[in-house]
Amino acid sequence: MKDLLTLFVGAGLSEKKAVETIKNKNVSATFEEAITMAANKCKIDKTVGNLLYQVATRLKDKKHLPLLVGFICRNKITTELQLACAFDYLKSHPSYPANEEEFSKACGVGVVVSPEEIEEVIESIVKENQSELVEQRYHFNLGKALGEARKRLKFADGKIVKNELDMQILDLLGPKTDADLAPPPKKKDKKSKGDNVPTTKSKKPNTMSDNSEIQLEEASLMDQLRGAALKFHKPGENYKTEGYVINENTMKLLKEHLEITGGQVRSRFPPEPNGILHIGHAKAINFNFGYAKANDGVCFLRYDDTNPEKEEEKFFTGILDMVKWLGYTPYKVTHASDYFQDLYEHAIVLIKKNLAYVCHQKHKEIQGKNPPPSPWRNRPISESLTLFEDMRKGKVTEGDATLRMKMIMEDGKQDPVAYRIKFTSHHRTGDKWCIYPTYDFTHCLCDSIEHITHSLCTKEFQARRSSYYWLCNSVDIYCPVQWEYGRLNLQYTVVSKRKITKLIDAGVVRDWDDPRLFTLTALRRRGFPPEAINNFCAKVGVTGNLVILEPPLLEACVRTTLNNVAPRRMAVLEPLKVVISNFPNDSGSIDISVPNFPADESRGSRTVKLTSTIYIEKTDFSETADKNYKRFATNQSVGLRHAGLVLTFERAVKDDSGHLTELHVRCDSVDVAPKPKGFIHWVSDQGRVVAEVRIYSRLFKHKNPEDPAVVPGGFLTDCNTDTLEMHENVYAESSLRGAEVFSKYQFERLGYFCVDPDSLKEKMVFNLTIPLKEDPKKK
Repeated sequence: MKDLLTLFVGAGLSEKKAVETIKNKNVSATFEEAITMAANKCKIDKTVGNLLYQVATRLKDKKHLPLLVGFICRNKITTELQLACAFDYLKSHPSYPANEEEFSKACGVGVVVSPEEIEEVIESIVKENQSELVEQRYHFNLGKALGEARKRLKFADGKIVKNELDMQILDLLGPKTDADLAPPPKKKDKKSKGDNVPTTKSKKPNTMSDNSEIQLEEASLMDQLRGAALKFHKPGENYKTEGYVINENTMKLLKEHLEITGGQVRSRFPPEPNGILHIGHAKAINFNFGYAKANDGVCFLRYDDTNPEKEEEKFFTGILDMVKWLGYTPYKVTHASDYFQDLYEHAIVLIKKNLAYVCHQKHKEIQGKNPPPSPWRNRPISESLTLFEDMRKGKVTEGDATLRMKMIMEDGKQDPVAYRIKFTSHHRTGDKWCIYPTYDFTHCLCDSIEHITHSLCTKEFQARRSSYYWLCNSVDIYCPVQWEYGRLNLQYTVVSKRKITKLIDAGVVRDWDDPRLFTLTALRRRGFPPEAINNFCAKVGVTGNLVILEPPLLEACVRTTLNNVAPRRMAVLEPLKVVISNFPNDSGSIDISVPNFPADESRGSRTVKLTSTIYIEKTDFSETADKNYKRFATNQSVGLRHAGLVLTFERAVKDDSGHLTELHVRCDSVDVAPKPKGFIHWVSDQGRVVAEVRIYSRLFKHKNPEDPAVVPGGFLTDCNTDTLEMHENVYAESSLRGAEVFSKYQFERLGYFCVDPDSLKEKMVFNLTIPLKEDPKKK
């Protein structure tokens, strides 16, 4: 260490900085090599030493080290600006060796900017900004002018440029006055104290609570994902992405990739088939499929089926069903198991390169943040090859060995597992394999095999990005680019597969599609339209931050969509029989044409029979009406929606217990009767449909039922006990008979409802999707 310290201080670093540099093995090794290389070519003064240090800290591909050191020693690169241009060139031209003529031009080698050129350019910039300068004087933002000067005088000395600008402004404005020396007035902050609008730079999750709102996107999802709206790389330009690893074969592999794809954008949605998709997955589906669609590309649906004991056929079909339900069609449906042989062969390559080894540490030993290093890390390559083959042939007991990769992930995890033994039959490959690859091993290699251009993952996978690039480059195959985005979470729910299973086992909910859950199948059963879910994802936007929202924002999107697409119908939840004594037609019924969308009658109508016996809601009748009551009462008439009639009370019929069972009324045309305060819905006795209506409410009491600080007894203790209200004797108009499962309607004055799969020919079942207006109690 003393030798390095002396070497680094001799190259111009302070002792403190030299000590810090030595702690970074990669930087110190590159810096030492650069100094050694330069010592044979030039004298290393402080300027040269500083440039060499900048090279050591920024250079990712050491093949270019001789080129950079040579240019510095020959005084062709003399400033940090030139060095920055050099790195920009190498990043956009990663081929080796670099074209020195183009490289010299990009770095400004030999470019001399005369004082006359500087004066001329600064003069033109001052003229362009003269009106603002005269108005704002010395409060003018000089950064704007200097930025423009640097663009036009790229390789000019910055100090000379600044001095020339100061001098010309002094000539224009004269010396500073007292007003110029006073601080500029503060701009008023447009954002009120109550606003809470997190920016994309915020590390905290965006949360919509009672007194704050997140900033919602107005642009459509396609507009957010199209072209340059996201600063993603273009297909084939992977090497321009920050952090992308480049080696000697990168450009050749990218060229082959482009020949296969034709420059097409390719993404993928890779769920594990061990559970049902939830609302968070809706964002992933929209992002992956949406990005491909917005950029004329394709998206694969790839099942990550590497955990055979947890996978079931219903999950495979359920995932595809939900992807299609949201409006997307996969370019191709694939499975990680399609590539088991390829993955196995890549593992052999790693072992032969001494980049993987067979380890016998138990699972518990390598868990946690700082597990002990493996005593088998340096075992001979031949030994690992033999043991790995024994693992494949079933000669090693499950749990006694794993294949581990020799690398450190960004979160500090060392030597992640690539393969483990599982004596479990696979749903597709049967008993052919008893070793199965892990996500860390499978994910990037399958992306490469399918020539994915954009591997879009949620933020927690950022710690695996380095292993992603390392693995593709280690086995020398095309390497896609991984991009991360923020997860979407909802409050008042749980989405973990394990926790939902516990809810089902405890009898709190019936199954994965119980409408109280926020799985996609549950939301479909409740009646949420896929367009509303997609619109919700679009409003949340494409952000790198975790977004945590309360359900009302999703419900608002649902309400807006259903208001436009759900035809209107009439149903009474608690029927009260009404007999019209002076019914205006001797036949006992009148056909009425009722619009499906009263606000737009051009969208069709249906015929509803009005009969002398009808049913209204019990809650729409009161013994007496006060001045604020607008419905039916003994002392107040009421109108019938769509019928053109006004009802007036005559008498009530009650049972032996004094409960109201029937009303007798008379009717008058709305043209002659006094205008009633309100109009109520109704259902005719003739042809009525008997139905069951289920009204579900919020499952959990607290926003985060998984937080032990708020719910110390665990999420199961946080469940509300009265979350299902059943109405088993509902009367609905005849047009609803035989309605298809998942059909959606607005029951006038009640809310939006959806036909449940439990519906039978003799008894329809409807679920309340959402009330007509947001429940203020939920706020």
